[in-house]
Amino acid sequence: MDLVLPAGNLPALQAAVEHGASAVYLGFRDATNARHFGGLNFTEAQAAKGIAHAHRHGTEVFAAINTYAQAGAWSDWAAAIDRAAGLGVDAVILADTGLMDYACEHHPALRLHLSVQGSATSAEAIEFYHQRFGIRRAVLPRVLSLAQIRHVAERSPVEIEVFGFGSLCVMVEGRCLLSSYVTGRSPNTYGACSPADAVRWRETPAGRESRLNGVLIDRFAPDESAGYPTLCKGRFQACGRDYHALEEPTSLNTLALLPQLAAAGVRAIKIEGRQRGPAYVAQVARVWREALDALHREGAGFQLRADWQRTLGALAEGAQTTFGAYERRWQ
Repeated sequence: MDLVLPAGNLPALQAAVEHGASAVYLGFRDATNARHFGGLNFTEAQAAKGIAHAHRHGTEVFAAINTYAQAGAWSDWAAAIDRAAGLGVDAVILADTGLMDYACEHHPALRLHLSVQGSATSAEAIEFYHQRFGIRRAVLPRVLSLAQIRHVAERSPVEIEVFGFGSLCVMVEGRCLLSSYVTGRSPNTYGACSPADAVRWRETPAGRESRLNGVLIDRFAPDESAGYPTLCKGRFQACGRDYHALEEPTSLNTLALLPQLAAAGVRAIKIEGRQRGPAYVAQVARVWREALDALHREGAGFQLRADWQRTLGALAEGAQTTFGAYERRWQ
């Protein structure tokens, strides 16, 4: 299986390449990608440098243009596709059908991947994108069980990519409206569920507070790790107590499920984390490269190593991991 690693900046891309990425994915510095934060992502010159470096080492580069084009700003999204094609990326990751149509018309040789933001959870949906726009790979949302992934992969006309490690989201990818309730912007349109200009931190006698557009999201004790504020992972008063009412901060970790994912026909494992630094990318890449290589060598004799799990556990959001929807024993 391919190992697809995040690149939020040039040092992260270089770390991914150095530690065994089959492919890296990156975004431009605008709202056309779903990690639109200040200081993150690539200028055209940086992207050109990163692509050249990756290609010299046999690593592919995918451009994430995975938000939905907005009324009055179509040219921004079309220009991002033109830019990606001109830079020589190996594929673009798209969710918007209008952008897929544009890519097919203006860059027919450009390889298209269906983003997780497209929310295709069935082989029939993937077949539609394949027939209409010629997509070559689909990234499945993190709401499917292993049995459902197997069902889709067996019937899919294209390669299947799934998330293997990284932050989880309570929302169905591509259909998030929760963040726009507070900020007026969502990752599907603006590219960030908690835009930096809406985030505020304040030290109070009760603890360190994080607010999003004035709304209190969480309060942390002096010795407590304070995460970046998102509405879905805040602590709120509900049912007479304070707790993570919607979603507790945690990371997906499917390392133990690698043999099942391979047997299901999954073609690529994707690591979430373009907002994370090069050290995170290097450590996660090292573990997953070793694990994938071990699976290839050992097959049915594949053994999960405790040091792999310790490394990933230390990098997990909230310092805890889960199989998420992948393992539903009742299915």
